[in-house]
Amino acid sequence: MAARQEIMAWCDDFLQVSAFKDYAPNGLQVEGRDTVNKVVGSVTASLAAIQFAAEQNADLLLVHHGLFWKSEPVPIVGWKHRRIAALIRHNINMAGYHLPLDAHPEVGNNARLAALMDWQIHGQTGEQNLLMFGRPAQAQTGEQLIAGLADKLEQTVVHAGDWSKPIEKLVWCTGGAQGFFQEAIELGADAFVTGEISEAQYHLANETGALFVSAGHHATERYGIQALGARLQQHFAVDFCFFDEQNPA
Repeated sequence: MAARQEIMAWCDDFLQVSAFKDYAPNGLQVEGRDTVNKVVGSVTASLAAIQFAAEQNADLLLVHHGLFWKSEPVPIVGWKHRRIAALIRHNINMAGYHLPLDAHPEVGNNARLAALMDWQIHGQTGEQNLLMFGRPAQAQTGEQLIAGLADKLEQTVVHAGDWSKPIEKLVWCTGGAQGFFQEAIELGADAFVTGEISEAQYHLANETGALFVSAGHHATERYGIQALGARLQQHFAVDFCFFDEQNPA
């Protein structure tokens, strides 16, 4: 068991929250119990995740996608009210870590996806170090890269561009990072892997020769929270379990 305040301070420091300019608050978003014995992790603070945390008698719900975003309306009504009301009713803390969890070199979503796929990390670059680059540990073509992602993530993978070429330079950023494709091309990427695709990426891939791979927003971001939860479990001796909501997007 540990104090909520101590856990939040450790997470903020470990993830270097103060170094990021984000469009969501990082850290504690809804206050619950003062002490934490059990933590549930999830990609998103959905109602299903909150209900699971309540069933597990969790003291803290730790997520990547929290409840508050700059682009959303302020009033707490409808679905947002139902989520927050459930957290308060069960006295559960909810903390979210967005960009800091994407970029962290050890437990970040990008780093953990690389570990899962056996990609060599050569460095980080771009806006707030959100792009990772490297190469597959074993020589492979774009077609093999796509097949490996589909197998490991158990996800339908959407792609555009030539998948027959060998992948010498790979650039990736989990989640909704399709807007970084042009930057990946300028970095000399043979392939760019992210979680979502928009209409424009189809044409860029076909016209530049760089392969674009969309492997699912949720699917590519399942691993950072699990790694962070494992660190909390080790550091604070709290219980941790992960709620893997089957979101195909």
